[in-house]
Amino acid sequence: MASQRGVLVITGGSRGIGAATAFAAAKDGWSVAVNYRANEKAAQSVVEQVRDEGGEAIAVKGDVAESDDIKRLFGEADRLGTLRGLVNNAGIVGEKQRVDEMSAERLERMMRVNVIASFLCAQEAVQRMSRRHGGEGGSIVNVSSVASRLGSAGEYVDYAASKGAIDTFTLGLAREVAEEGIRVNAVRPGIIDTEIHASGGQPDRIERVRPMIPMKREGKAEEVAQTIVWLLSEQSSYVTGAFLDVSGGR
Repeated sequence: MASQRGVLVITGGSRGIGAATAFAAAKDGWSVAVNYRANEKAAQSVVEQVRDEGGEAIAVKGDVAESDDIKRLFGEADRLGTLRGLVNNAGIVGEKQRVDEMSAERLERMMRVNVIASFLCAQEAVQRMSRRHGGEGGSIVNVSSVASRLGSAGEYVDYAASKGAIDTFTLGLAREVAEEGIRVNAVRPGIIDTEIHASGGQPDRIERVRPMIPMKREGKAEEVAQTIVWLLSEQSSYVTGAFLDVSGGR
């Protein structure tokens, strides 16, 4: 199936929200470049499912903490066609710790993956999509978190701070490239049923936090993905610099 909307790069696209976004975007007519850091099997599974549905997708290995890997990711994506979209989804969360317990190494890794990588990926995208650079325009969606306004005290303030930086980045970049045909928005997921909680050493976090969610349930990755795809589409053509909370009211 020929791409109707252009090429979309999704960082951290092999699992969770990234994988769900790849499926939803492909159904909406995007050709998808699925970035992954280590789990090749999961990434290839996403690609195969997209292709089975008649879509176009490739898997590209790369650690977004490494600038050379980011350049290679976008170079591979160029082979699919014209880049028109980016989803800055790759992110990490550390184990539950107080600020006075966090190491410099943890903080540096957190900011490099969650913040600097988003800047560098957006840089590559803008250089391809901006009318200033001869591009045809496009859309960037940053995956933030409601942690950016909750603070995550006693759990991971560093993660929350990194997402606060993404919020500011979203607003600033949106205004910077608005005249150049690029829209920049963010989704802020709340408690979503993905593996990120276990990766942060809290596999029981959903059950523990569920009573604090007004809707009294966790979200699904697919619910976040549908919001991302809407922000990527022309249905949101007058939306830029916006934040959509997908959090059940939290």
